[in-house]
Amino acid sequence: MQETRFNDTYPVYETEIARHETSATNTEEIMARLKRIIETDPTAAFIGLFDHYQHTAQLPGGEIGEGIRAAQNIVFCFGMKLPNPQVMAVRPRSIGVTEYDDRFVVNFMEPPMPAPALIMTEWVNALRDRLPFA
Repeated sequence: MQETRFNDTYPVYETEIARHETSATNTEEIMARLKRIIETDPTAAFIGLFDHYQHTAQLPGGEIGEGIRAAQNIVFCFGMKLPNPQVMAVRPRSIGVTEYDDRFVVNFMEPPMPAPALIMTEWVNALRDRLPFA
């Protein structure tokens, strides 16, 4: 995963998964895998799916970047601690998946604690279930 800054402000973890690196054939299959992973993690709770592509496509004047075939977010929450009201501002979490003809771009905003960042990175890396050129 690569760490970047979106709009020079938001810390984002992102990776590209080539189609030959995964047996998933579309965004829905990626979302189903992530949902299964989240539901087996005792510290995470699945909340829902958001089809960003569908939402944007139906808006008057909605714009979708060239080559994007699908775009969805899976929304979930880590509930390890609730020490104060400010933590609510950074919850829940989501992982975004954007589908192109040749790849999936998977990303999430850096959480405020290191443990969830590591867990989410592991989840995303598990989407690569085929070795390149295998």
